[in-house]
Amino acid sequence: MSFQTFFKRLVPKEKKFFPLFEGSAALTLEAAVALRKVFITESLEEREALFTHIKELETRGDEIAHRLFDELDKTFITPFDREDVHKLASTSDDVLDFINGSSQRIRLFKPKKFPPEFVKFADLLIEGIDEYNQAVKELKNLKKPEKISKACIRINEIENEADDLYHVFLSDLFDTETDAIELIKKREIIMTMERAADRLEDVSDVLKTIIIKVA
Repeated sequence: MSFQTFFKRLVPKEKKFFPLFEGSAALTLEAAVALRKVFITESLEEREALFTHIKELETRGDEIAHRLFDELDKTFITPFDREDVHKLASTSDDVLDFINGSSQRIRLFKPKKFPPEFVKFADLLIEGIDEYNQAVKELKNLKKPEKISKACIRINEIENEADDLYHVFLSDLFDTETDAIELIKKREIIMTMERAADRLEDVSDVLKTIIIKVA
């Protein structure tokens, strides 16, 4: 055992990162739920309020990410590798950014209608982010990583489902949509949602790296 490893075991690890990660995950889940409501509400007023709410959540998520980076700069002993703290903060923030990006594209583009695939995609995002919420609460207990591993497996499955939905939707869209402007609007919205799913898989990869290093 190296002196550095021995020293790290003696010095208490800083635990202030855990509530920040949990807060980020909770905001992301709330934003995904709000995005789904955008697709199903018929009220323009409610939809506009949801756009604003999602933007506010994204701003709060950025603040948490900045706090995480600040704490990382001034903390000597982190709960897991510094590089992984940074990656988890960054990828988690990216998921929320792309959810907000989807919302803002809807707000600006004003598509005439929402395909049912948008709701299905939002459902997948909600399920995947909920798995992340459950996993991030287990970061305090890395000696028993079974729940994190199970959540990561499900997140990867969800990303595959989202990927399939994305490609089938695009294929159908190009076959059936006769309005070129509407086609571009819908493509941009689903592409941004798909990027959120991709970043969620990146979050899962970081979590898997963390538990492998600790094992």
